[in-house]
Amino acid sequence: MDERDWMVLQVLYEEKNITKTSQRLYISQPALTNRLQQLEKEFGIKIVNRGRRGVQFTPQGEYLAKSAHEMLLTIQRIKENVLNMENNVVGTLRLGVSTFFTDYMLPNLLKRFKEQYPNIEFKVTTGFSSHVAELIHNQDVHISIVKGDYNWNEQKHLLFEESICIASKDEINIHDLPNLPRINYHTDLLLKHSIDNWWSERFTQPPLVNIEVDKLDTCKKMVVNGLGYAIMPSLILNDVHDLYKKDLQTIDGKPIVRKTWMFYHKDSLKLNIVKAFVDFMEKEFAGQ
Repeated sequence: MDERDWMVLQVLYEEKNITKTSQRLYISQPALTNRLQQLEKEFGIKIVNRGRRGVQFTPQGEYLAKSAHEMLLTIQRIKENVLNMENNVVGTLRLGVSTFFTDYMLPNLLKRFKEQYPNIEFKVTTGFSSHVAELIHNQDVHISIVKGDYNWNEQKHLLFEESICIASKDEINIHDLPNLPRINYHTDLLLKHSIDNWWSERFTQPPLVNIEVDKLDTCKKMVVNGLGYAIMPSLILNDVHDLYKKDLQTIDGKPIVRKTWMFYHKDSLKLNIVKAFVDFMEKEFAGQ
């Protein structure tokens, strides 16, 4: 079996569907089916059964599929270690990054980093911080940049912290919030819980939500156009100067903030490419 075969098993186990697997791997369905048949012949077992409900793995096939992640990780490490022996900063840096950080900060950072190390390529996976934290736990990425205090017992570095604020086109009284139109957006659970806890400590009735959107940036545009207020991280509002903003505080007057962390494994610093990026990020956010 080669690397491509392990990738086929991993993706097929995730999708349980030949069509979706072939689309993700950019190969034809006949080629995928043929490769599975060759693997079954090689191992002398039945790997999958196909039916109306999609692909069902046999016990032997499930064992192989669950081994695929470990095998692909081993192959990746071997490649990285070989490149690392040259003592140059070269290769592909795998990053897991929260969506917000990706939209507002990452492109400029990667541009400046690549100016220093032109032989580096990037593989970036984005999503909610909960997903990004899972990526580093599973060692699917070298470094994760997450928002919020997720459990991580390995190496981490605080990049910066930002306040959580009420934002509105016009000045509002906090005591009037339950009767004012609110705009909600999809976000990670840690931020949602922080906002919900703040609300429940002050009000006995739920917010008057009249608009729900999928993205924070869309919510921001709604607020700018006077369609309601929102409670959001302050960093996204740095480029807007004509809004009313009020930072949230706990009952005892302490500011409610959200921290942005860089997570990585200590062993990964042995790779020149990881060490270079960690050093770069620490310098970029020094003193913030």
